[in-house]
Amino acid sequence: MEAATVLLIEDQEADRRLLTTALEKDGYNVLQASSGEAGLELLQQKQPDLVLLDLMLPGVDGLEVCRQIRARTNIPVIMVTGRDEEIDKVVGLELGADDYVTKPYGLRELVARVRAMLRRSMATDRAAAQKRKLVFPQLEIDLPTRTVVCQGESVRLTPKEFDLLYHLASQPRRVFRRDEIVQDVWGYSPQSGDLRTVDTHIKRLRKKLEEGRDVPWSLATVWGVGYKFDVAE
Repeated sequence: MEAATVLLIEDQEADRRLLTTALEKDGYNVLQASSGEAGLELLQQKQPDLVLLDLMLPGVDGLEVCRQIRARTNIPVIMVTGRDEEIDKVVGLELGADDYVTKPYGLRELVARVRAMLRRSMATDRAAAQKRKLVFPQLEIDLPTRTVVCQGESVRLTPKEFDLLYHLASQPRRVFRRDEIVQDVWGYSPQSGDLRTVDTHIKRLRKKLEEGRDVPWSLATVWGVGYKFDVAE
């Protein structure tokens, strides 16, 4: 099997060197970019399997890079931020990042996040080969093409938005704990702060699928527990 390619966009040379060594040791090909502009150019030229994106970049910053990546492709994006402010993480997730890691991070943890994200991506690709499609009133979720049609209109989702929706809708009315969702959809055991990622993705899905629509299903909150895909009887 061909090794996956990770595009690392990081302006600090020491961090690039450490991350590249760790990722290559784990068997990945690594493309390096020291600026947002260079990263976007490599993205277009090389079509990597995952982007590891630093938030604090000279010139075009990481948030703008994330926005432009999402405008072009649905490949997984892990955002690396040195800021500890919740707003930066939320904005990154709102723009389409699939996950985030806060500096200072452990190299093992970060590589494990990359591995889990790529493993999950490959698993959904394998499942897509089985031609699985979920159909509900006014909603179709097609795994082979990773497309969603709501009330006859195609709705564009990020990779993790799609994975989360498919995961919940594959077992309607079942309540999933937030830590279960992180484990099943993101592919790693969550820390307490990681649970906010689930909340942000649910919020974005509701905005894209439910806001302004009268539909017989919902992404429902089960207070104190988690979420479920609820379908009207």
